Amino acid sequence: MVVKIEQIQETGLKLDEPIGLELLQEVLGGAGRDTGFRATRPSTLHASLRKVSGGVLVQGNFTAHVAAPCKRCLVDVTLDLPVSFTLNLVPESLVRGDDLGDKDEKDDREQGETAGSFELEDADEEVFDGKTIDLDPIVREQVLLALPMNAVCREDCKGLCAQCGQNLNEKQCGCEQKVIDPRLAPLANIKLN
Repeated sequence: MVVKIEQIQETGLKLDEPIGLELLQEVLGGAGRDTGFRATRPSTLHASLRKVSGGVLVQGNFTAHVAAPCKRCLVDVTLDLPVSFTLNLVPESLVRGDDLGDKDEKDDREQGETAGSFELEDADEEVFDGKTIDLDPIVREQVLLALPMNAVCREDCKGLCAQCGQNLNEKQCGCEQKVIDPRLAPLANIKLN
């Protein structure tokens, strides 16, 4: 999904672009990385782009439909993750300081970059070439940011029995509930006076 800057009018540009299943699958498990999630169906990116102070403001939202095994009981869980974002895209020429007229201001900016610091206002800024905006990397990043740390089938999931592996959500097993750590089991044989 590539947008040319010339396409963005004074009133802005609204997009409803499909996000293919292939793109989502590549984000979640391609290129040697496995997030533990897999895409279940495609989605649609609803975005608006506006030119603001030399850059472009991108506001977008979509729903990522994913599935993963429950962390506690390993049953497949399907999730609909709402994703919304606002990014300020800044042209490379502004970041490099090509448009800065004051040399001292340019030196201050370069010193800040080499010192490893950044301004909090710049946290949601991304750089683009100034002519085209590729929305695919933005979608990839936002999908990864929206993933939960752990997927559970329900909040009160009982998980699996540590001894026999029975899914405790389906039925209770006959295993002893008081499990002794095998490393500490010899301490149970110590006789105290």
